[in-house]
Amino acid sequence: MPRYSTLINIILFILTTLLALNIKMSAPKVSANDWLAAAKYRRSVYGLKNTSKVPDSRVQEIVQEVLSFAPSSYNTQPVRVTLVTGEKHTQFWDIVINTAEPILKAAGAAVWDKMSGILQSHKASYGSVVFWEDSAVTDEAKKTHASYAHLFESFGEHATGMNQILVWTALELEGLGANLQHMNGIPPVEEALKKFLDVPASYKLRAHLNYGDEPAAHNTAVPPKRPATETFKLDGLVSLMYMIDQ
Repeated sequence: MPRYSTLINIILFILTTLLALNIKMSAPKVSANDWLAAAKYRRSVYGLKNTSKVPDSRVQEIVQEVLSFAPSSYNTQPVRVTLVTGEKHTQFWDIVINTAEPILKAAGAAVWDKMSGILQSHKASYGSVVFWEDSAVTDEAKKTHASYAHLFESFGEHATGMNQILVWTALELEGLGANLQHMNGIPPVEEALKKFLDVPASYKLRAHLNYGDEPAAHNTAVPPKRPATETFKLDGLVSLMYMIDQ
């Protein structure tokens, strides 16, 4: 009987908690399924056009909205964003290409032949949302939360990643295509772009999201993924049975 009494108490606790939450919280305007469908709609789109059916002001609004609520560890908010459009965007990619060219050519003619076309296609897009991490914020957080100092580099990556996926998804829901690039993989590119965009020395380039009108109908096909049997494990039932046995 003690085991069943414990089980009943657990169930009553769960039901009471859920009832309390239902009273205190209004029903969400967006369901979980709506959210997941929106997230699943996001895809990498290439061959973007040098046009945008979405006004710059709306893109700016989306980016600023994401920055206003996206999470970061200890609410440190290390993410910074630069929106680049128009002639500035063309110059942006000219700098990337000119800086990367000697390095890519040194890796072999075949490398440059392949990459030059890819870089030109990125240049042909309408705009770029450039994501930075302010290392000054990260360094200060390391001092404030010394016991977790060794994790704040990862925390910064997490924060920028969440901002990237939110902006990316929102832009595609607005009818644009987008793809995420990491030209900071070629070190001189980062310094050249920091100078061109006139950002503080403490900024670290994390990624830039190219966007523009799509060249064709949006393709929502999801690339093959590993089965859940390889990527997911449920331990909840085991944990609950452990509580009951106690």
